[in-house]
Amino acid sequence: MTTPNTGATPNTEAPMRTEKSTDPVDDKSTTEMTVATTSQGRKRPRRKVSGVIAPLVVLAVVIGLWYLVSYAFLDPGRRFLMPPPHKVVTEGLFGPAAQAMWEALSRTATVALTGLAIAAVIGIVWAVIMSQSRLMENALFPYAVILQCIPILALVPLVGFWFGFGFSARVFVCVLISLFPIVSNTLFGFRSVDRQMRDLFALRHPSRLTVLRKLEFPAAMPAIFAGLRISAGLSVVGAIVGDFFFKQGSPGIGILIDNYRSRLQAEELFASIVLASLLGVVVFWLFGWLGNRVVGRWYQP
Repeated sequence: MTTPNTGATPNTEAPMRTEKSTDPVDDKSTTEMTVATTSQGRKRPRRKVSGVIAPLVVLAVVIGLWYLVSYAFLDPGRRFLMPPPHKVVTEGLFGPAAQAMWEALSRTATVALTGLAIAAVIGIVWAVIMSQSRLMENALFPYAVILQCIPILALVPLVGFWFGFGFSARVFVCVLISLFPIVSNTLFGFRSVDRQMRDLFALRHPSRLTVLRKLEFPAAMPAIFAGLRISAGLSVVGAIVGDFFFKQGSPGIGILIDNYRSRLQAEELFASIVLASLLGVVVFWLFGWLGNRVVGRWYQP
């Protein structure tokens, strides 16, 4: 005889329930990430504002000191030694000699940029050759140092004898002055490639050209642009130095500076110096901007 089973069959399958995690560690990490993201977003506008306000404050202080020296420490008869800023602007930058200044500035900019372009090509090729062999580095790098140590003012007369006293001589001076920073920074960039990345490339047995094109050049780009920014200012200095010595042909800003100095035209002299300085700043900023466009998306200093 079969005994009926009157007991209730237990339900072994529990209903599935989805619950929100209440782990305090996860909540804390999420909160910290949110706070960090928010704080970074707030800091960016502050940095931009401080990057604009801080130079303006320093400029205001410099102009105030300039006025103080002009009116408090100099007699009216000696005020030509440092004319006040408003006279430099009205009688210099926007005076009768303004057009001649801007034309001379454009000639100096052409000389400086041409010399910088030639120095960039020579310097990068020079650094590439040295980066491929320690023997070539030991053989060539001392001559780059010698070029940097040569007193350019003593060499300028020889440059005039070799290349004349026109455009070519000025460009050659710019190349000599601006070459070394490009060579040294580019070589530093090639030598600073991560060893692990080199080992990773070596697994595929690439050619030297492939390593140079796909690994070393991208890794060296920040250093290359740093060298270009340094050489940009030096190239402007070289163009002005060339103008001081090579006074033939169309005048550059350096020739005008020398003329205004000899004639005691203080307002024009200060205005031409300001324009020459602004040219160096603009060229420096240009290569900084190009560097940010080329490597700013992936490079973190």
